[in-house]
Amino acid sequence: MADQVADHVLRRLREWGVEQVFGYPGDGINGLIAAFGRAEDEPTFVQARHEEMAAFQAVGYAKFSGHVGVCMATSGPGAIHLLNGLYDAKLDHVPIVAIVGQTARSAMGGSYQQEVDLQSLFKDVASDYLVEVNVAEQLPNALDRAFRVARARRAPTAVIIPSDLQEQPYEEPAHAFKQVPSSPPSTPRSTVTAERAEIERAAAVIEAGERVAILVGQGARGAVEQVTALADLTGAGAAKALLGKDVLSDDLPYVTGSIGLLGTRPSYELMRDCDTLVIIGSNFPYSQFLPEFGQARAVQIDIDAAMIGMRYPIEVALVGDAKTTLTELLPLLTRKTDRDWRDTVESNVARWWSTIERQSMLKADPVNPMRVAWELSERIPENAIVTADSGSSTNWYARCLRMRGDMRGSLSGTLATMGPGVPYAIGAKFAHPDRPVVALVGDGAMQMNGAAELLTISRYRERWSDPRLVVCVFHNNDLNQVTWELRSMGGAPKFEESQSLPDVSYADLARTCGFAAIAVDDPDDLGKAWDAALSADRPMLLDVRCDPEMPPIPPHATWDQMKSTAEAVLRGDPDGWHLVTQGVKTKAQEFVPRRGR
Repeated sequence: MADQVADHVLRRLREWGVEQVFGYPGDGINGLIAAFGRAEDEPTFVQARHEEMAAFQAVGYAKFSGHVGVCMATSGPGAIHLLNGLYDAKLDHVPIVAIVGQTARSAMGGSYQQEVDLQSLFKDVASDYLVEVNVAEQLPNALDRAFRVARARRAPTAVIIPSDLQEQPYEEPAHAFKQVPSSPPSTPRSTVTAERAEIERAAAVIEAGERVAILVGQGARGAVEQVTALADLTGAGAAKALLGKDVLSDDLPYVTGSIGLLGTRPSYELMRDCDTLVIIGSNFPYSQFLPEFGQARAVQIDIDAAMIGMRYPIEVALVGDAKTTLTELLPLLTRKTDRDWRDTVESNVARWWSTIERQSMLKADPVNPMRVAWELSERIPENAIVTADSGSSTNWYARCLRMRGDMRGSLSGTLATMGPGVPYAIGAKFAHPDRPVVALVGDGAMQMNGAAELLTISRYRERWSDPRLVVCVFHNNDLNQVTWELRSMGGAPKFEESQSLPDVSYADLARTCGFAAIAVDDPDDLGKAWDAALSADRPMLLDVRCDPEMPPIPPHATWDQMKSTAEAVLRGDPDGWHLVTQGVKTKAQEFVPRRGR
């Protein structure tokens, strides 16, 4: 029997090295699903509970593996459900190929069931490459281009295949007019180095600086050795954008941690006081957390020229790969002998970690959420992967968790959507089945979609050589980040109808899904709970009842933010006195004198 188009699609995916496709079935991809059955689990079809989760799983896989993630959905509603995950990939520059079914060609334009204009639907999110395949001869070129463009531009692409075409006999493109052949799948690597004259200009700017600050993003991940050498030569401090949190180890004494609203005080101080700024592989969007305009001379290194100079006035732009460009730059620099600036940075960092420990150990009702991340940080394996969701729990991931060793971590950085924490963890496990994975998730995200994906974890856990996948739920019955934004940005008290969540036992729910689970409502039990979770022989859920009134205080709270929060209390915020007490106690820890040096 001749191969069908669907069989060729799967064969081509295998040739591209695809080992799993994250998706959900439907009659718009019945031909493809049947081909999976004939392919004997090569590649594996990983069934999510929802197409949005499949897209997030593909994004998590791509982020942690460095390979293209592949997701699949049926026509109409299935395709629509993919969008949020694909936009997450687009905004965080992650290579994804989405394969989507469509109504049979004979019914197109007839307002047929589940017929949606997929070209219009995907034209923004898959703007780098979007194609509808209408004859067999379009393959393999269409699929190959989707992979090549996704890799080259670090973006989502989409291939739409009508349902009837999937079951048609596959025919190779001919050597003929209006036929488009394709080359075999390959993954060539290229490096781009900035122009020598511009590198020399950048070196002159950096050499002239007395107080150098480095800001690293995810684009610096392949240049850790070169970034640390730059910091050593210049005596710089190094701050990290949230997507670059895992690029540099927090054990380095000059690494100031995350920057921005969710960042640290030493990162704020680094930017406030520097006279030279070197941005490497970051598109950090919040210019108010960068030096005052005109204060610092700035050099930026980025592989994408379109990302240069978007956030800060750049004096020298180096368009190129971070590793190769820094390798050219470093020999042009001399080691600064005056280390006063470095000593100041290191002192600020040491003081900050002492502050975070004191803040984490403050009493709360019942558990201080900062302590959840702090206790994890004290015992997490150095090869662990951490995924975080969007919400107030993101603050504690950003500020309290120390990256070290080979740890990796990520979250929805730019879209900042709720919901990817658990599916990212699933993607991470398929990328690295031999490594422990921890998902830090708020109860809002769990109720939105994370709880259902516990079933996906249970279903596939036998495929992972390391059984440890820990889902930690920050259980406070509040959509907490928005509650704090209402208070600090608008002066509005918490609105119970929109902010309060139904109470549920996530531990009981997890046990129903086949997990081991521990419910924690005593802070002194946290360490033991993490020890148990990180040594478990199966996936584990920690259900930690947290105090919703622990304030996610930014590194520099403005007068307007403090005034708005006070107004929210005066306007009748529920439990307002407890809110004020916790805020004062937390902020006061920044002014406790540090012992020792």
